[in-house]
Amino acid sequence: MEIEVNQLADLNQAALSLLEFANEEKIFLFEGEMGAGKTTFIKAICEAIGVADVVSSPTFSIVNEYQGNHNQRIYHFDFYRIEDLREAYDIGYEEYFYSGDICLVEWPERIKELLPQEYVHVSITATTPDTRLITFTKI
Repeated sequence: MEIEVNQLADLNQAALSLLEFANEEKIFLFEGEMGAGKTTFIKAICEAIGVADVVSSPTFSIVNEYQGNHNQRIYHFDFYRIEDLREAYDIGYEEYFYSGDICLVEWPERIKELLPQEYVHVSITATTPDTRLITFTKI
């Protein structure tokens, strides 16, 4: 599925479309160039799930935890700064990925060997300075 986002206000509908597309899938892998809008889109997804907390990139902590509707846990990962797969093991990635909770993963290519077999791949491409093409695929 492809969605073109022309302005920030369009992200809310794109987030709802992604959640509907995902159905029961809980693992979301986000790929895109630096500055493509991965964290911004994740903020819109968290808002759609009912997160009231401030959503920010966990670049240095690797993972942030949020609470959504009905006490649903959401884990937001940013593996950009990871140097070694041991760092993913050290944070207990398996407990998160296989918890049944929602996992939103930025820079998944940095831990490619550890990714679950099933997930929703979200690709974000900047087509102009203000426009993004967001593609969802179930793997």
